[in-house]
Amino acid sequence: MNTHEIRTAYEAARAKGLRARDAAEAIGASEGAALAAYIGASDAPTQAVALKRDWLALLQSLKPCGPLLALTRNESTVHEKTGVYEKLSGEGPVGLALGEDIDLRLFFNQWHAGLAVTERPQNPGTEAVPSLQFFDKHGTAVHKIFVRETSDREAWRQVIARWSDPAATVGFEPAAAASAKPAAANIDVNAFGQAWGAMTDTHQFFPLLRQFGVERRQSFRLVEGRYTRRVDRNALRETLMEAAFEGTPIMVFVGSPGCIQIHTGPVKRIEPMEMNGKTWLNVLDPGFNLHLREDLIDEAWVVEKPTSDGVVTSLEAFDTRGELMAMFFGARKPGKPELGAWRDILAHLPTVDSATPA
Repeated sequence: MNTHEIRTAYEAARAKGLRARDAAEAIGASEGAALAAYIGASDAPTQAVALKRDWLALLQSLKPCGPLLALTRNESTVHEKTGVYEKLSGEGPVGLALGEDIDLRLFFNQWHAGLAVTERPQNPGTEAVPSLQFFDKHGTAVHKIFVRETSDREAWRQVIARWSDPAATVGFEPAAAASAKPAAANIDVNAFGQAWGAMTDTHQFFPLLRQFGVERRQSFRLVEGRYTRRVDRNALRETLMEAAFEGTPIMVFVGSPGCIQIHTGPVKRIEPMEMNGKTWLNVLDPGFNLHLREDLIDEAWVVEKPTSDGVVTSLEAFDTRGELMAMFFGARKPGKPELGAWRDILAHLPTVDSATPA
């Protein structure tokens, strides 16, 4: 399709009430490609302009804007956090945001294009919400930033003026068809278990997977009964409900191809919802929203990792494609032991035999 055809089809899909990501998928385009079709379309309901590609400096320039909505999502889970973009740093392709509310791990080698977007709302009389949207080379969103009611609009306009690149063009390439993850052969299970038990920091986990050539969920099966146990698909709902009831502060991690976004603190309003044949598990708190497709949970695991501060325990959910949906931890700071209240919540979850459906 040419840009005019993309716009026409995309607007028709949006008019049916589809969200931007779903509307793009419905017309056979990536979200990035659908929005890039509006670059230079001054009379269209959606306005888009390409951004200069110094991602860290761009994010650092957002602090004067005050509170903004940070959104990071994957296929099944959306993580929304409102706060100020501050304490941003980076080294090479890796960046950090360590603000009081905006807590991000940034992988800039996955950031291919950025767009400043303003879309006319579907409901007449509703104000358009400007945003910055960043995409990988396939047009999959890695991170989005939206203006909030309390944002400084003039500071936002200055950011857009500084970082807009009207002469730039944006292109994306189709993603390769998903293939099954190969099972690692000839794994020394005993050596893997010993290396797991020798960890002193949770950040040693990814190098451990690379060392033994295993993927995340496969690694859980290799040490099942020692450091991991599979739990029922309802475990996420039960855990959030109990954490809210007990007032136990938690950490919620959700990742895209280029960003991991983290909430640390209590959760209060847990709202499961069925809509259009989909079951959503929602956290609807001031400053933090989580929307997780509960019907897509295929497996959930309780995972223990040894550290110099004691065992750190997580609850991790995988979707029907085997992709990580979200991770949940008890709130903690480096150098501090894990909350006993968090460990108690997970201890209440019944174990499920991983060889049988949960």
